[in-house]
Amino acid sequence: MSTDGLRLAIGTLTRIPVPPPRTVDRRSARAAMLLAPVVGLVLALVVGVAAQVLVARTPTPGLLGAALALTALTWLTRALHLDGLADTADALGSGRPAADSLAIARASDIGPFGVVALLLALLVQAAALGHLLDTGAGAGALVIAIVVGRLAMTLACTPTFPAARADGLGATVSGTVPAWAAWLTAIGWLALFAGAVGRAHGPVASAATGLAVAAGIVAALALGRTAVRRLGGITGDVLGAMNELAVTVVLVVLVVV
Repeated sequence: MSTDGLRLAIGTLTRIPVPPPRTVDRRSARAAMLLAPVVGLVLALVVGVAAQVLVARTPTPGLLGAALALTALTWLTRALHLDGLADTADALGSGRPAADSLAIARASDIGPFGVVALLLALLVQAAALGHLLDTGAGAGALVIAIVVGRLAMTLACTPTFPAARADGLGATVSGTVPAWAAWLTAIGWLALFAGAVGRAHGPVASAATGLAVAAGIVAALALGRTAVRRLGGITGDVLGAMNELAVTVVLVVLVVV
């Protein structure tokens, strides 16, 4: 059985060294995007458990543990998703026509919209995760948030979201995932998380988990639709921005509900 999809997912979404895929085509791209949540799960589980143990077993406050966890995830993912958030914020914030906005997103520098988006996202993520670590729920919350972030990218690779360019990551993965497969995957993860939390903490916590997952997906898809309307489609940067928005929303909802 071909492992090209798994290699593409790991090699693109993390800095973990793996042999490159032998072939990058629509089949391997589809497999990679369906496997993206699994890759995110592994990273989040390792980092989340380490952060939770650090906060629980040492005098480390939750906020510091959260900052360290986010730093580790940023390093493990080569800041790929944060870079996408900054570039997408600059593109959409410019208010310019699609072609000019895409050129802004592709520029190597970062503008004021990108800086503000990065600062706010990391601040909110750290504050929310820090609180969850202090209550002992940080590891599980991080796993849920990271997986939902990757699920948002999977859903954005359905035919509903065209590519904004003819090249780049967005063009490689756009439309490769059938809608039924993406939504079946999302429902499966939702059932898994809600069921696991329900067994451990009861029906109220299960419902809160379901709400957080749904809210993260809805927010990310709304951003994706905005990109389609403003930019003509998705790009690799838009996928990264959708991921970060979903992660942020999930963590916030898990704190406030």
